[in-house]
Amino acid sequence: MSDSEEGPKKKKQKTSKKDRKSTDTSTSEKPSDTNTPTYEERCLAINIISSPLASKKSTKKAHKLVRKASQSKCLRRGVKELVKGLRKGDKGLAILAGDVFPIDVISHLPVLLEEHNIPYIFVPSKRDLGAAACTKRPTSCVLIKDKKNDGKEIDGKDLYDALTEEAKAYDPNSK
Repeated sequence: MSDSEEGPKKKKQKTSKKDRKSTDTSTSEKPSDTNTPTYEERCLAINIISSPLASKKSTKKAHKLVRKASQSKCLRRGVKELVKGLRKGDKGLAILAGDVFPIDVISHLPVLLEEHNIPYIFVPSKRDLGAAACTKRPTSCVLIKDKKNDGKEIDGKDLYDALTEEAKAYDPNSK
């Protein structure tokens, strides 16, 4: 054995979680969102059935409303859950992602929503819709229920009303 191996091994010093977090944030500083696509770039990736498409301002409102609805547990995420909610009689506002491929995944939803007299609107990105719904996975569609299970109104009622009016303006059944 050599002299260096015979000596006592030094123990690593333990650091608290606060110390580790503060050093992690300082060493791995993220650059500004240079690789995040803009609204216009996302609009280039939408499919042909994405009509009515929300404007940039309305998209921000929709994501804000989805986040509030997700936190207050009055949201149905995904195609299967949305269809199940429609069969059970849920009413509200449907927000669909415009960049879902293949189109067949959501092509039946606009017709189904019009039959149930539920207003719907498209946003450009399923990734952003999933992030707003507080999930790690992209979400192709969400249904925001107009009332909670206990009968109370939802948190973002003003956002809900504004987006519902905008979606009804495009509804072919209302004319």
